[in-house]
Amino acid sequence: MILLDIKKRRGKNLKISTKGRYALRLLLDLAEHKNEGFISLKEISERQSISKLYLEQIVSLLNTSNILRANRGKQGGYMLAKEPEKCTVGQILRLTEGNLAPVACLEDETNQCDRAALVRFILQNTAHVERA
Repeated sequence: MILLDIKKRRGKNLKISTKGRYALRLLLDLAEHKNEGFISLKEISERQSISKLYLEQIVSLLNTSNILRANRGKQGGYMLAKEPEKCTVGQILRLTEGNLAPVACLEDETNQCDRAALVRFILQNTAHVERA
């Protein structure tokens, strides 16, 4: 199944938008039905109780990555482009939510923050914080 690579931070849940949750449900549905070939959005919509129009918006985001394969026509639909085990929740949420850094100064590789030393100290000395 799709790997979970994001942890709770000190008892607080990571807040995920509806778009992010629905993207995860869409991909989990495709993973569960991976042996059935291409799956239509109509089928996923009915199984997951998600609007087909909303799924179309999510698919357009995911199509820019190499997570989905699409097939047009009567037998068209979507399937995972790689094994479910190679997809992570973090990858999916980065596509739908953007950067998952807990503070803005961690969004870039090089920390440009005036308090970079403090942020580095907190991250190195707090075992429960994992950089997304």
